[in-house]
Amino acid sequence: MKAAIFGTVTLAAAAGLGVYTWQAMQTPAPCGDTAVAGAAIGGPFELVSETGETVTEAEVITKPTLIYFGYTFCPDVCPLDAMRNAQAAYILEDEGIDIGTAFITVDPARDTVEVVREFTDNFHDDMIGLTGSPEQIRAASQAYRTYYRVQDDDPEFYLVDHSTQTYLMFPETGFATFFRNDTPPERVAEVSACFIDQRS
Repeated sequence: MKAAIFGTVTLAAAAGLGVYTWQAMQTPAPCGDTAVAGAAIGGPFELVSETGETVTEAEVITKPTLIYFGYTFCPDVCPLDAMRNAQAAYILEDEGIDIGTAFITVDPARDTVEVVREFTDNFHDDMIGLTGSPEQIRAASQAYRTYYRVQDDDPEFYLVDHSTQTYLMFPETGFATFFRNDTPPERVAEVSACFIDQRS
């Protein structure tokens, strides 16, 4: 079961990002990263934060921010990815670099405001949990070219296939790069620091 899920997720991530990668301008990557030049990733969204307030992307991405789409009932991938992003943020904090982290659910039916708040608080005090209506989640996912699909074989304990990349976003310039879920926190921190340094 897990192998099938991972296979679907991998193919989905490739489908979601591959076209942008290969159609983009091929330029040297100054930060030694997986940057995609000219990729149309990111954009306006309106979601509900873990405080219960409706927020836009401008209120979430107020500084360099790692954005991840997942769900709290995820049995393994999402907690590991959220922890990795939190670890990268802590590494950067120790270096005096301020970076944000945000977790956007793709399972709004179960991930209420309280649920996403409790989930993100387990990883980093400043990680922002975001939920919303199915329509709001779908719009945000489409803006970020992510994939998700509910496995409806169990009405209560269903799984959700979804993309697993993390995006580095900037307030004014938007998308900088993405990280696959096998990228270690030290590498996420290193590449993020390079991009932040370029924009300072």
